[in-house]
Parts: sequence; C-alpha cells; structure tokens
Amino acid sequence: MRKLFFLTCAALLLLAGCSETPQTAVKKEVEKPPEPVGGQSALFKMYQVARSWSPDVQILKMNSMLLNEVPDVPRGKAAAWEATFVTAEKSKLRSYTYSIIDSLPNLHKSVFAGLEEGWSGPAGAQTPFLMAAVKVDTVAAYETALKQATEYEKKSPGKPILLLLEKVPKYPDPVWRVVWGESVGTSNFSVYVDASTGEFKERLR
Repeated sequence: MRKLFFLTCAALLLLAGCSETPQTAVKKEVEKPPEPVGGQSALFKMYQVARSWSPDVQILKMNSMLLNEVPDVPRGKAAAWEATFVTAEKSKLRSYTYSIIDSLPNLHKSVFAGLEEGWSGPAGAQTPFLMAAVKVDTVAAYETALKQATEYEKKSPGKPILLLLEKVPKYPDPVWRVVWGESVGTSNFSVYVDASTGEFKERLR
C-alpha cells in the first residue's frame, strides 16, 4: 500500500508539472528613433498631400530645417522640411512641412498643411516647376557639391548644411542649393546642383 501511495503521488506531481505552462519571456523590440530623410522623399510626401488640395499644384520652393532635438543628421538629409506649392487654377499658394518629430510650437510630425495665401503667378525667381523635374535626391546633390567644397571644408569644418530647392532663371531645370551655414544670408559658400540631372552648376560665395 505504501508503495502504491508513493507511485500515485509521483504520478500526480508529474501531471501537475506538465500542466504548468512555461513562462516565455517576451522580448519587446526597442523602438528605433525616427531617421532624417532626403529632400526628394520629403517633397514627394508633401506633394501627395498638396495634390488633395489642388490637383494642378506645382512646386515653388523647398528648404531643409535644423532642429535642436535632432542634432546628429547625416549630411544631405534633414529632420524637417518646408515646401511651398502653388496652384494656377486657384491663384493660391500654400506651405507644407514634413517632420520626423513634433517640435513645439508649430512643427508637427509627418505632413502638415499651412494656410492658403494669394498668388499672382510667376515673377522673377519665383517660378514654379513640376514634381517630375526633381529626379535627384539631396544626398546625391550634397556629394556632388562636396567635391567643389574641398578647400572650404578644410578652412571651415563642421558647419551645418542647409538644402534649398528652387528654380533660378539662368538654368532650365530646378536646382538644389547646398549651403554651408544656417542660412543663405549668413553663409559665404554654397553650390548649385541640377535637381534633374545631378550635374554641378555653380559655386557661390
């Protein structure tokens, strides 16, 4: 009887052990911080939203934005961008922003539309152009511009890079302007790169 008792107890303990579900540690994936993007990608995201405002929109200009919250940005990319689109049908212009983060007071993550403003049509350097003309990304444009800035980089290392997209009268295609400095006004060196072909166009001081 004693042997039977021990065998019964052993069987019960074995069943109890088998019935317990092993606890598996669930490893949560660490969420990666949002990554800065090139100008062509940011522009296309804003263009898609702008077309819902007016199907005939064209690009007037675009520029990168420096954010204190994202200090380490690969050159040729940016954490935030601002683009201005125009519609001849409505005689209006509208600015949009694309940001990888929220940044107070008025910069919102992803695409955000600004207010409509009046637009009287092309004037001087303010000439709109089609999205299809922007075939080269800012990463490639920066690499092209950097080849023209070897001496300047040696004398002025570590300067922030500002990236502009515009249509200037002297060139048939829109151009990326790669600016060494926080603004065009405070910079003493920049380079034009064709946004359609990727070719170097001009150095400006």
